[in-house]
Amino acid sequence: MDKLELAGVTDGYRERMRRLALFSPLLDLERMRFADLGGQPIDMKGLGLLTLLFFFEQKLMRQYKTGVKQLAAFLKQLTENVYALDDEACEHLARTIIQTFRPTSGKKRSYPFYDWERREESAIEYSLLKAHGFDAKTNTQYYTLDEDGLELVFATKEFYSEFQLSINQLMLRKQLEKGEFAAALKQINEMRIDVETLEDRMTRLKHEIQRSIISEETFERYKQLLDDIYSRLAREDEEFKELREFVNDTRERLYARDVHQKEGKTYELVLKIARELESVHYAHSALLDKALSLKNTTLVTAQESLYYTGLHSFNFDQDIVSHIVSAPLPLEAMKGVLHPFLKVEENKVWSPMAIFAEQNITEERKEKAGPRFLEAEEAEEGDRYRAWLIAKYRELMQLFLKAYEQERAGTLAAFFDYLDDIGQSHLYEQRSFYDFWILMHQRSPVEQGMEGEEGSALLGEALALLGGRVLEVQEAGRIIRQCERFSIQDMSITVRER
Repeated sequence: MDKLELAGVTDGYRERMRRLALFSPLLDLERMRFADLGGQPIDMKGLGLLTLLFFFEQKLMRQYKTGVKQLAAFLKQLTENVYALDDEACEHLARTIIQTFRPTSGKKRSYPFYDWERREESAIEYSLLKAHGFDAKTNTQYYTLDEDGLELVFATKEFYSEFQLSINQLMLRKQLEKGEFAAALKQINEMRIDVETLEDRMTRLKHEIQRSIISEETFERYKQLLDDIYSRLAREDEEFKELREFVNDTRERLYARDVHQKEGKTYELVLKIARELESVHYAHSALLDKALSLKNTTLVTAQESLYYTGLHSFNFDQDIVSHIVSAPLPLEAMKGVLHPFLKVEENKVWSPMAIFAEQNITEERKEKAGPRFLEAEEAEEGDRYRAWLIAKYRELMQLFLKAYEQERAGTLAAFFDYLDDIGQSHLYEQRSFYDFWILMHQRSPVEQGMEGEEGSALLGEALALLGGRVLEVQEAGRIIRQCERFSIQDMSITVRER
């Protein structure tokens, strides 16, 4: 692996470690061993995450006076039916969690690690909670979420993975605008992984739909989910199209400035970006088609299976007949029970106004009146095709007799070679060429003046070229495949005097 690839692997290593460091306080809480008044172990990591969500909700509601007592009251209400905790225990838990997120020294938490990008020992400082006011009368410290705490909350949000591809598209556009082509190529590779992940999720969703739809409410919920997925994929597809146009414009602009000659490596990166982006876009388009197929086929199939399941489980004798017979119903009630199973009333009526309708007056003929093409047009079109076919057969006979005079048409295979030599190979790429030789073989021996059949009429001008000679055609052994579309058995051809 060369240095460029190594740099691509370790690029941004510190930022990735910083995101991992944000989860370190939750792991510290997990290692703590606390139990309630009954000796049951307490899920400290879960309470720590819920504490962050509590402070996040308080921040949304602009309730900034949140301290240990408020958190203790939240934990007591939360764990009321799970753990046996009194007020003192809840306050102790709240104080421990806050001190884990924000040490009592007031300094930020530190996370030491080895930086493989810079090849040196390093440390990251971060803060999940920060002080937000102090009440001197009650000696109470208030806290709120810091920026790192907000990032941790967002990182655990479900929509974070849903919109990862859209985020990568935005980052790719910024990198292309800044000219960071190496980073852009790496971003495209990350997008490829996102597309593969989406494909796996859609496959699992397809199986889940086929397995889980047991009611109309479930069907509507999956239908709404598929509509949301299709809308998001459609927006991402539009963004892919704009990115491809932007990359193509960048490539053309660099080519116009002769960058491909001055900086060949940069121009090669742009070309590779264009190829990889097109490949990812193609895979994403397949996802769009798959989502549409899920909407139009899988979902409808699941709904139909739901209908037929109900239909098969319905027993007319038990659910309808026995109910009517066992509990005699009044006439009005019976009409209501039987109404869904009766046809809509249909009456055949004849309107007197029909006598004023347009009348189709025709002479007594064998053919039926009705909309159809005029016979003159049909005959005209047929005559044009027949004239073309007669001329084509005459041209083939001319070329064959010329080749036969040069002793180059003793077999059909030899005639193929002759056409190749004179530059007329296009003739045996047409259906009419093979029809001509099949007709000649069927009517062999052939001569001028043959009459009585449709094929002979088409061959009239061609046979006139024979004069007083007779042409005989016999089958040979091998099959000739001179072009991809047609093949024909070889023939032995002889011309003799009548």
